[in-house]
Amino acid sequence: MKINKETLQKTAHLARLTLNAEEEAQMQKDLEQILAWMDLLNAVDTEGVMPLMHMSEAGRQLREDSPKHSLETEKALSQAPTQDGQYFTVPKVIA
Repeated sequence: MKINKETLQKTAHLARLTLNAEEEAQMQKDLEQILAWMDLLNAVDTEGVMPLMHMSEAGRQLREDSPKHSLETEKALSQAPTQDGQYFTVPKVIA
């Protein structure tokens, strides 16, 4: 598929790219190669192929969610530069 200059410039604008003439030529060539590759992928017969859910046969391995010993509040707060007795205090960052 051919990419015309107008499509290239609109795509560059949407991607917030500023391209000079040399970069435009290279980008046009690259986009045309990508679209040609996509055409090849679209030509592949995928009838009967199950969608890929995970990259390996093992699937997602999740650890058991079990309670464990945690750091006590007093000990954690003892290392804080500022605290109010229950929580860490931090400067306000949202106006």
